[in-house]
Amino acid sequence: MTARLELILGAVFAAVLIAIGLSLGDKAVIDVLMRLSIFSLLALSLNILVGYTGLVSFGHAMFFGFGAYVFGLLMQTNAISIPAAAAVTLLATCVWGAVSGALCIRLTEIYFSFLTLAFQMLLYSVIAGWVSLTGGDQGLMGGIPRPPFLGIDLAQPRQLFVLTVIVSVLSALAIRQIVQSPFGYALRMIRDNAERARFLGVPVQRYKLQAFVLSGIFGSLAGILMSLYVSGAYPNFAFWTLSGDAIIMIVLGGITVFLGPVLGAVLFQFLNDYINRITEHHGMVMGVVLLVIVLGLRKGVLDVLDEWRQSRKPRPEAAP
Repeated sequence: MTARLELILGAVFAAVLIAIGLSLGDKAVIDVLMRLSIFSLLALSLNILVGYTGLVSFGHAMFFGFGAYVFGLLMQTNAISIPAAAAVTLLATCVWGAVSGALCIRLTEIYFSFLTLAFQMLLYSVIAGWVSLTGGDQGLMGGIPRPPFLGIDLAQPRQLFVLTVIVSVLSALAIRQIVQSPFGYALRMIRDNAERARFLGVPVQRYKLQAFVLSGIFGSLAGILMSLYVSGAYPNFAFWTLSGDAIIMIVLGGITVFLGPVLGAVLFQFLNDYINRITEHHGMVMGVVLLVIVLGLRKGVLDVLDEWRQSRKPRPEAAP
């Protein structure tokens, strides 16, 4: 699929989502679509590490929380516009990702995973403990101002919804271009056999660090969108349970298919909302449902469908 066709399909998809939300005019529908857009972006950003680089991060929510808090604190100064605050936040995310990633990528497998978790809990402790700056357990006090810019007023729910969908779809297209580039295929080589990749001249450590930072940038962008959506930032944005949710989304939808994390985010949010409505024992029921799905399929939904599609292709006949 060419980049032009992907851009056209992305524009069509964004237009359909926006049309559904605006035509129904139901605030609940708009809220659901916004949350799905944000969490789909979070899952896609994590899959740069998990699905394409083979690095399972237990602390990806640190970027989500980092983006939400840095953006919120910048906006509370009332001295900077929303686009400028977002740009500064993403630049700060690059620095945070480079520093933490430089240490994390020195380790592999479970040690990498737990070191990312350690960095996340460090950030969470700072957020929860620095009450004078972050508001502690209560979150940022006073909310986040949303002044108009370029004729866009994000204080209007419909305009915020449209912007969230557009940014999420454009980010997904950018991630698609990254993973389909030579850099993306080098990440796959590292995932499959890092020693062979190193032997072939691939700078493994540098590429891992770049993947870590890129993953963090898109995760931080999801945090910025969430802070605008709730007009605030809260410690649970950087808690380990959100990282676990993102991993579950990827596992549910599929790791090897690009849109797998998006489907996983949809399934996870649907199950989460539905189970919350029918029972008080949310955690137990959700755990059982996820176990049945994961153990029954053994792979993500789109991974299974892709394997079935590949098996249906006619095999070339052997030459006589």
